[in-house]
Amino acid sequence: MHHIEPAPVRKSVTVGVPPQRAFEIFVSHMGEWWLKSHSLTASGQTTVVVEPFSGGRWYEIGNSGEEKEWGRVLACEPPKRIVFAWQLNAEWVFDPNFRTEVEVIFEPATDGGTVVRLEHRDLANYGAKANEARASLDSEGGWAGLLGAFAAQAA
Repeated sequence: MHHIEPAPVRKSVTVGVPPQRAFEIFVSHMGEWWLKSHSLTASGQTTVVVEPFSGGRWYEIGNSGEEKEWGRVLACEPPKRIVFAWQLNAEWVFDPNFRTEVEVIFEPATDGGTVVRLEHRDLANYGAKANEARASLDSEGGWAGLLGAFAAQAA
C-alpha cells in the first residue's frame, strides 16, 4: 500500500517588531511565551531553553529543577531563521532516535514588523500515528496557540 506523507503543518503570524527583535523573543525568550500547559516535567514548567547554535540543546526546566529534552538546534541564522530537530515521539516523549523538523523563518513586513512562518515537517516519521500527530500539532492547542502566545509576547 502506498502511504502519502501528511502535509507539513504550516502557520504564520505577523508581529509589530523588526526581525531581529522577533527572532530574539522567539529564541532567547521562549520560556516567557511558551504555554506552561505544554510541559513534559512532572513539576510543571519554569522555562524553555534554546541554545542558539547548530547542535545546541532545546529543552525545558521544571519547577523542581529537572530538565526534559525536546530536541536540538539544526541551524541558527539570526535574524532570518532557526531550524529545530523536534524529537518528541507520538507519545510526546523525548526519543533521541526520533526526529521531525521545525523551521521558523523571520521575514521583514512592509510596515516594519515581521512575518514569522513556521513549518513542522517530516511528519511521516510518526508512522501509524502520523495523521493523529499532525492533527494535534495543527490544532489551536498546537502551533496555532503557541504562535499566538509568541505574538502576544512580541506585542
